[in-house]
Amino acid sequence: MTFISSCKTLFNSLKSHKMTRTYEKDLTQGSLSKGIFFYGLPLIFSNLLQVLFNISDVAVVGHFAGSLPLGSVGSTSQILFLFTGLLMGLGGGVNVIIAYYIGAKSQKKLDLSLYSSFIVSMMVGLILMLAGFFLARPILTLIKTKAELLDNAVTYFKIYILGMPGLALYNYGNAVLSAAGDTKRPLYYLTIAGIVNIILNLIFVIIFKMSCAGVALASLISQYVSAILVMIPLFHGIGNIKFQIKNFQTNREITLRVLKIGIPSGMQNVIFAIANTFVQVGINSFDANMVAGAAAGSNLDNIVYSAMNGFYVACATFIGQNYGAGNKKRIIKSMFISNAYAFTLGATLSTLMFIFGHQCLALFTNDPQVIHAGYLRLSILFFSYPFASFMDNTIAANRGLGKTFIPSIIVFLGSCLFRIAWIYTVFAFFKTIQSLFLLYIFSWTITAIAEIIYFIRTYRKI
Repeated sequence: MTFISSCKTLFNSLKSHKMTRTYEKDLTQGSLSKGIFFYGLPLIFSNLLQVLFNISDVAVVGHFAGSLPLGSVGSTSQILFLFTGLLMGLGGGVNVIIAYYIGAKSQKKLDLSLYSSFIVSMMVGLILMLAGFFLARPILTLIKTKAELLDNAVTYFKIYILGMPGLALYNYGNAVLSAAGDTKRPLYYLTIAGIVNIILNLIFVIIFKMSCAGVALASLISQYVSAILVMIPLFHGIGNIKFQIKNFQTNREITLRVLKIGIPSGMQNVIFAIANTFVQVGINSFDANMVAGAAAGSNLDNIVYSAMNGFYVACATFIGQNYGAGNKKRIIKSMFISNAYAFTLGATLSTLMFIFGHQCLALFTNDPQVIHAGYLRLSILFFSYPFASFMDNTIAANRGLGKTFIPSIIVFLGSCLFRIAWIYTVFAFFKTIQSLFLLYIFSWTITAIAEIIYFIRTYRKI
């Protein structure tokens, strides 16, 4: 009896521990260097898994369907980022608002921001889905997608864009969980969705011979899988946050605040996408091998950028909570520590990819000419990405302080108009792929300087 009683006690203890386990964290206390690192680590892997969605599309298509379908999928990447980037930026805005009210310990406004940001996210997702579906061919024609790539590119784009509401829902749920300090569960959910995506890619392309349509359908399904999973803990409740349909209510003031921070935050990504669309036009002026090689190389770029972005989200979230709590010293420290981590990570990853570039590009294609073209892109950008941290991390820091409008204007001037001017001057003069890709580091540097000046002025006014 004593043994049985002991077993029951142990079982109940373990059960109690499991039931009381919490994922959320208070970001206003404790070591910042450790806190930002361990908060950012799951975000890095989560971002990499999102990139894996597109990489698996490109890799499967390149190996099992050929270089033309590879070029078709790749030629849509910048336009798709125009849509997905808006949702990612909107999620970043939601993250900051939720984090601010958590730090300020304002339960009523926290609840209102939870529901208001949900409505905004879903409305934007639906609008983007409809706009993208009906404007797919005109948009891809406008950016001068090659005739032999156009039909498959339109097919891929139309199917992929149907997943925008799912992506909006996932980014919303991920933003809320991250604001509460929980970055682990979104990683678990994306792992499941990523596995689903890869398996379906192989089934649709190899078995059903669906080519571009197959990989788009696989991505579509996996996006809704991740969206459903990320909402489960919100319905169950995390800390002071619980999504309840019966208590659903919105507030005009909070909704406007979500729009004021979230939309400009999303527009920053849209501005980058528009600028990069002009870059895609420049790439499209070369032959199909260069287009396919640039598409393969851009996926490696995305790995570096997405990994660094984990620390940018950490920067915005830590600053958001500490701004709400009135901890001014932790704000500036959060910015410096996040930037140091992002720069180091970017330098490490880009160097590794430069060294093993040919092997990495071989994941997407067996064509040596395409691999050579992709390495041309990689050889220029590998030393540029670490310096992008000074721009992107400062943008995140400004967002953490609730400032997105002026930073968006700075991004528009420094990273959009500057790139367009570069394409029609420097690139138009030299007409080489090297002269095209060098515009990145120059535009990042100019934008970073302006963003840092604005952050310093804003910080001093707190």
